[in-house]
Amino acid sequence: MNRNEWITQAARLQSAEQAFALVTVLSAQAPTSGKAGDKAVVTADGQIHGWIGGGCAQPAVIKTVRRALMDGQPRKIRISPADESAERDLGDVLEFGMACHSGGTLELFVDPVLPSATLTVVGDSPVARALVSLAPRVGLRVALVAHGAVAADFADADTVLASDEVDAVLAQLPSTPFVVVATQGRRDLQGLKAALALQPQTLWFVSSAKKALVLRGTLVASGEDAAAVARIVAPAGEFIGAQTPEEIALSVLTSVVAARRGREPQVAMAPLEAPALAALAVAPSAKSSCCGG
Repeated sequence: MNRNEWITQAARLQSAEQAFALVTVLSAQAPTSGKAGDKAVVTADGQIHGWIGGGCAQPAVIKTVRRALMDGQPRKIRISPADESAERDLGDVLEFGMACHSGGTLELFVDPVLPSATLTVVGDSPVARALVSLAPRVGLRVALVAHGAVAADFADADTVLASDEVDAVLAQLPSTPFVVVATQGRRDLQGLKAALALQPQTLWFVSSAKKALVLRGTLVASGEDAAAVARIVAPAGEFIGAQTPEEIALSVLTSVVAARRGREPQVAMAPLEAPALAALAVAPSAKSSCCGG
């Protein structure tokens, strides 16, 4: 067993944009095969590269790694002789019972290493351009989707798609957790359809509440899933009194960062049943009444 295998594997996983946790032995009381300073890279599927001790500690480590990769938060754990089903939160440390009877105590630090999250921005508007420029400054990769987009106009984007047709977007973009539709009157409906097709964790629409309500009805009437449409967050962004495109982009990016850190987005409009949404499709198209429209 190469105890330094974790170095090579960490580099490989980071290059492949795959999540993992770096697990370090902080202290060890005999008899344990793990020693203070030992390290391993552990993935969500239970692969362990490196050395943190024998099989007795591995179930607790893998369980903790999976939790850490879900919320991005590091954890300190202690594994000691006890009922293997025991698990106690002691505030600064999570204590587990040893899964076998060899004895000894290990304290480990589990540090999640997550790939850069991708923000997909749909639209070629002043707010969209400001978002593409700002997002990389907070560690987000950016994909830009807009009809007729020119890559040279979006130097900060990692990916630029010149088509917002659903088939083209699905063929060229992987699943993405966060999508902001900032079409601002240009191909709004098409942009929303493309965004919904990506099935994001959270979808923000830069518009007034009135305009978004009408478009939600149109989407459902056209066959989009009512539950997915109801989860569209509009108006988008935190309330900071934003007026300029750059300020609006900042307010939206604040919401994206909050969602990335585990805060549930506040959906501005109450979900409507499909018949109610569909009925809105026959209403006159709403004009935007605020900065996002």
